[in-house]
Amino acid sequence: MNTVLIVVVLIVGFLIIILIGYFISVYNSLIRLKNNIKKAWSNIDVLLKQRHDELTKLINTVKGYMKHEEKVLTEITKARTAFLDAQSVSDKAKADNMMAGALKSLFAVAENYPDLKANTSFLQFQDRVSDIENQIADRREFYNDSVNTFNIRIEQIPDIFIARMLGYTSKELFKVADSDREDVEVSF
Repeated sequence: MNTVLIVVVLIVGFLIIILIGYFISVYNSLIRLKNNIKKAWSNIDVLLKQRHDELTKLINTVKGYMKHEEKVLTEITKARTAFLDAQSVSDKAKADNMMAGALKSLFAVAENYPDLKANTSFLQFQDRVSDIENQIADRREFYNDSVNTFNIRIEQIPDIFIARMLGYTSKELFKVADSDREDVEVSF
């Protein structure tokens, strides 16, 4: 009888160790995913800040040429202010979408100013802002992949139980503006 009791205690002890190991494994992987989301967002945030800094220089270059294009410059200023005021990922995404639209307008209007298009500073800033936009797009994709992986994990059984114990909830994806989904009109 003592032998049976010892075997039962060993089996129960072994199962407890396995459950604790599994809990630690799930916990660590959820922490890794959560931190990947933070890192991905920080990378986006750094690029948004760089774009903000470059836009200040770009606007100063453009102001002299576009005296009659106050609306475009006002849109960019509003978008920059919205970015500075944004606190959440959602607010920053909205500000980013505003900025993307304002930049499209700025570069489209710049086509009407041959002297501006020939300005070396403008061309350098335009290239730099375009490069930053491409980097932001890459970082958005990584961010959304990280968020998607995290959201899937915290909704799967048995990870959902550990995620709930830790108070984890779904994270929001970085979304594009509705205007970016519209068909582009091409006329010849």
